[in-house]
Amino acid sequence: MIKRLTWFLGGAVAGIAGASVAKKKVKAATAEYAPAQMAKKASNRVKEAIAEGKRAMKAKEAELRARMDGSVSTLADDLDDGDAVFIDGQPVEPGQVIVLRQVREQRAESGRRRRKA
Repeated sequence: MIKRLTWFLGGAVAGIAGASVAKKKVKAATAEYAPAQMAKKASNRVKEAIAEGKRAMKAKEAELRARMDGSVSTLADDLDDGDAVFIDGQPVEPGQVIVLRQVREQRAESGRRRRKA
C-alpha cells in the first residue's frame, strides 16, 4: 500500500511540475508572437538593414573617392594587355584576386622605444 501511495504521489508531483513548465512555455511563446512584439522585431530588422546599407554605401563611396584621387589602384589597373595572373598554377581573372599590402611607418627611432632612466 505504501509503495502505491509513493508512486501515486511521485506521479502527481511530476504531472503538476510538467503542467506548470508547459504553462510557462506557452505563455512565453504567446508573448513572443504577440502582434506588438512581431511589429517591434520587424522594425528592428528594418533599422538594421538600413544601417547596414548606409555602412556599405559609405565604404563604396570611400573606395570610389580613393580611386578618383589615385590613392588606390587595383591589380587590373597594373596589368598590361598580354599579362596574366596565376594562383597555384591556374590562370584567374584580375577581378577575382584581392591583394593585401601591409604598410608600416618608419620611425625615427628605428622602431625601438628608449627607456628614460
